[in-house]
Amino acid sequence: MPGAGGRGAARARWLGTGLLGLFLLPVSLSLEVSVGKATTIYAVNGTEILLPCTFSSCFGFQDLHFWWSYNTSDTFRTLIDGTVKNEKSDPKVKFKNDDRITLEGSTKEKMNNISILLRSLEFSDTGKYTCHVQNPKENNFQHQATIFLQVVDKLEEVDNTVTLIILGVVGGVIGLLILILLVKKFIAFIIKKTQEKKKECLVSSSGNDNTENGLPGSKAEEKPPTKV
Repeated sequence: MPGAGGRGAARARWLGTGLLGLFLLPVSLSLEVSVGKATTIYAVNGTEILLPCTFSSCFGFQDLHFWWSYNTSDTFRTLIDGTVKNEKSDPKVKFKNDDRITLEGSTKEKMNNISILLRSLEFSDTGKYTCHVQNPKENNFQHQATIFLQVVDKLEEVDNTVTLIILGVVGGVIGLLILILLVKKFIAFIIKKTQEKKKECLVSSSGNDNTENGLPGSKAEEKPPTKV
């Protein structure tokens, strides 16, 4: 039956795709490299800056290879190259092409830090810095992360005027709502007390009327009957 054969071939293709996905999924989710949440960092000319980089691997690592690269629209070069033997070893630098660069990382205590410090910054240092990691224990799977460095003459102060205005307005609105709630509760309290006084007044007035009219339970003096 041709139909059955076609369905069998389709199932085989789906099964093959699924198995391939299961094989690739652990690899794609294993080695991770991060340079932090900021995509751009600023530094003043003549100062120094730490370029952060950390990595993690679900499968561990052996003879891990790492390097930093720098590139702009017209320049690309490797800044530093090194290896990490295992989780108990610190990273070792095998090559670097700039004496201003120092490896500041450590892999001990599961820090997995391969950050670099760049001293005596120049305006020409502006560009993209990429941290690369390759793990032979994961079939030489490679991952990288990039951060952009902008070297400036001076750091500009951030104008927080708009933010302060917004916070002031929000705080004022919240304060007003709280004041309205307090006034509402106070008015409700006054109304409650006023109603209670009215009830007491009505009860008192009713007792006084009964006494004056000589109704049962009153304390009015009884007059002797008039003789005819």
